[in-house]
Amino acid sequence: MSEVQVKGNPNSGLLGATLGFFVGFAAVSLFGPTVVFLQEVVGLSAALAGLLISIPNLSGSLLRIPFAAMVEKDGGRRPFLVLLILSLLGVVGIWLVMIQPAATIADLFPLLLGLGVLGGCGIATFSVGIGQTSYWFPQNRQGTALGIYAGIGNLAPGIFALVLTGLTIPRLGLPGSYLIWSIFLALGILAYLVTGRNAWFFQYRRAGLPDEQARVRAEQDGQQLFPNGKALESLKASAKIPQTWMLVLVYFTTFGGFLALTAWLPKFGIGYMGFDLGVAGMLTAAYSIGASLLRVAGGKLSDIFGGRQTALLSLGAGLVGSLMVALMPRGAGTIAGLLVMALGMGVGNAAVFKLVPQFVPRAVGGAAGWIGGLGAFGGFVIPLGLAAVLESSGYAQGFWIFAGLFVLALMMIIALDGQKTKEE
Repeated sequence: MSEVQVKGNPNSGLLGATLGFFVGFAAVSLFGPTVVFLQEVVGLSAALAGLLISIPNLSGSLLRIPFAAMVEKDGGRRPFLVLLILSLLGVVGIWLVMIQPAATIADLFPLLLGLGVLGGCGIATFSVGIGQTSYWFPQNRQGTALGIYAGIGNLAPGIFALVLTGLTIPRLGLPGSYLIWSIFLALGILAYLVTGRNAWFFQYRRAGLPDEQARVRAEQDGQQLFPNGKALESLKASAKIPQTWMLVLVYFTTFGGFLALTAWLPKFGIGYMGFDLGVAGMLTAAYSIGASLLRVAGGKLSDIFGGRQTALLSLGAGLVGSLMVALMPRGAGTIAGLLVMALGMGVGNAAVFKLVPQFVPRAVGGAAGWIGGLGAFGGFVIPLGLAAVLESSGYAQGFWIFAGLFVLALMMIIALDGQKTKEE
């Protein structure tokens, strides 16, 4: 087996994972405009609108846990492709529903929810890419590499919200937009097939080398992080550690909140701010792209200043922003508050994963699975809460939900200070 050749390097590995996540994660932005369209043609209630907005995040969050575990054996490439193909099937199915008459679409609403679950599978690629990227990089470069991966991948919802509302929907309508997105997703899957690479250890293993020999060869190539082959045990071990669940709540606030607002803002912009679909899309893009770029910076800041200090500052900013939206009169202050929330959530998202090796050092993979999966579950739960508050109190009052979550997240980070297990 000495003739076995491996391909790729850390930078190309990061490129492939980032491209795959970018393609899959764009599904977050699809359902906000869909809800606006369906409310016009079939008269959806606020509750059903909230359910439809959030449904892709149900599969996009919960599937992160088992698929993250698959990375321990596969390296990431296979689960990445499975999730992207499932997402493509969901988007194509939604396009087929959208080309039906309005009365038929209303009857097919349960099917639309099921297709939304499939479409959301692309969102679950996040945890796969986290593992795939991590195995390419040493610990002292993890914050920066994962910040780039997640930050650039997170740009997708904002960019596609802008494209959908400003370009394709006005010209092609929502059915045509889903068709265009299906084509783009198919091309993205092909691009990942070309660029997506597992770290060297997994390539040697796939070529037939025993694990010990594969590890030696990979170490010679420069790989430093390796799977322990005990994904289920890692999930079980991390579940017994209180710090895991404290970080789940923090990520539920920052990343779950990011998903929720990215999906909710088209409806918020039209229903509360009085914008047309194009301007509401620009608001969504400004928030989503801003938070994503700040996540890249958050990874670097976490490497420099530490995850805890970065998290405290970012969560404090998120709290201020949510209070601005809840308390200030509708207008420029509302938009400013949303952008401050983008700052808090974007930087906070990066800080959380810097904290995982510090506080759960013996079960990093399992903890990342719980945090990434259950944290992202906020993207499903929070829009349902926003819809419920909308029916009883109005749009702005829903942001008290975010304020409460930021307070709880700050309490978790402060409590972590007294439970520190490892300092880098």
